[in-house]
Amino acid sequence: MSPEDEEFRLDDKFHDECGLFGVWNHAEASNVAYLGLYALQHRGQESAGIAATDGHAFHVEKAMGWVADVFSRDRLKRLPGHRAIGHVRYSTAGSSNLRNAQPITANTSHGPVAIAHNGNLINAEELRRRLEADGAVFQSSSDTEVILHLLARADGGTLVDRLARALSQVKGAYTLLLLTPTSMITVRDPSGFRPMSLGKLADSWVLASETCALDLMEAQVVRDIEPGEIVVVDDSGLQSFKPFRPQEKLQCVFEYVYFSRPDSVLWGRNVHVVRKALGHQLAREHPVVADLVIPVPDSGVGAALGFAEEAGLPYDSGLVRNHYVGRTFIEPKQGIRHFGVKVKLNPNREVLAGRRVVVVDDSIVRGTTSRKIVKMVRAAGAREVHMRISSPPIQWPCYYGIDTPTRKELIGSSHEVPEIQKYLGADSLGYLSLDGMLKATGNDPAHFCHACFTGQYKVGFDDGDLAQLKLFDS
Repeated sequence: MSPEDEEFRLDDKFHDECGLFGVWNHAEASNVAYLGLYALQHRGQESAGIAATDGHAFHVEKAMGWVADVFSRDRLKRLPGHRAIGHVRYSTAGSSNLRNAQPITANTSHGPVAIAHNGNLINAEELRRRLEADGAVFQSSSDTEVILHLLARADGGTLVDRLARALSQVKGAYTLLLLTPTSMITVRDPSGFRPMSLGKLADSWVLASETCALDLMEAQVVRDIEPGEIVVVDDSGLQSFKPFRPQEKLQCVFEYVYFSRPDSVLWGRNVHVVRKALGHQLAREHPVVADLVIPVPDSGVGAALGFAEEAGLPYDSGLVRNHYVGRTFIEPKQGIRHFGVKVKLNPNREVLAGRRVVVVDDSIVRGTTSRKIVKMVRAAGAREVHMRISSPPIQWPCYYGIDTPTRKELIGSSHEVPEIQKYLGADSLGYLSLDGMLKATGNDPAHFCHACFTGQYKVGFDDGDLAQLKLFDS
């Protein structure tokens, strides 16, 4: 890992997976896709791409970088057509380079196809070795290309039939968008790990990982794509298919805790409302005598508001975030303490000095940044610093589409709460309980994946696989 990548990862958060957006039957399809990806930028900051078609030729533009940097007016003009799909990426499988940027396109015996993927396949390496032994040539290290090869080799029937046969061979999490000259297709895996919403914009159909992208172009939110559902949009309208055997619903609870934008509606609940509910429950479980509640911006804002309301304490902005920090920054030769955090967050001394402060964050991964934040708040004059976390201790890596450290890097996997509190230098530390977190979502607790908190990997591993997984990650 380069020094720049190491500094980037020191934000001590799980990194978002990917964002998908598609539009069908719009005179400015590529421009609409660009705006949709702009709204989904938080889901992936490494690369961005759009594939568009006029019903005949395919046009693809993709590059490393943020959406606004990748797509100029001239570049969007090279994407003509009335239908387009787009992708923003943070690598969870495959290295970070342009070859792995999506959408991925191919000319198959059934015609051209473009595909974009949000998720992670547990058995991608096994499938890749099998396909290579059978003569397949891969152009990337992305697991998305595995799906493309399986689809290209599926014989007979409709595209939906071939797609269902291809996906019956994979294990893990996938939400897909596909574009052909005559159709746009989306599919969610039978467990529904990752979200996808359907919208209507006048005579156009739109698909997005989150509803905030539909809001931007004033599209009407129609519904969520269901787990195990394949939806086909073409000139005759919209068709729904459910070719997979029903599975246990396992929506990623971390979408509520951290990943999704607070203005999105996810699985029937507004994300900001859920985060406030997490904060309310956190205050009930871990009350503290204090003068002030502050968030770690931006993802801790909702939970901090809820905590302050429940505790009857003032809420204020004790940490100010610089929203214009790029991926890398150059530190002066004469080093500055906690520089990597300070360039992103600065304590507001006037708010903190002489106060007993509750600092609310959504999660702790390695603990490195939380430790620095506690020191910064103390240095700004706080009398006491109490950390409150709106999720349980993270103890296991995610294998379903989130880039996470190895288990030995997760501070919650090897240390008890009092030990973590001591490492952080906080006067107290309280994590939200698993039951409290699931209850606060307002959905059926049984419908969530919480493997990163509990190690309960319910998809893609038999007992032997899981034993090996735990052995190597411990």
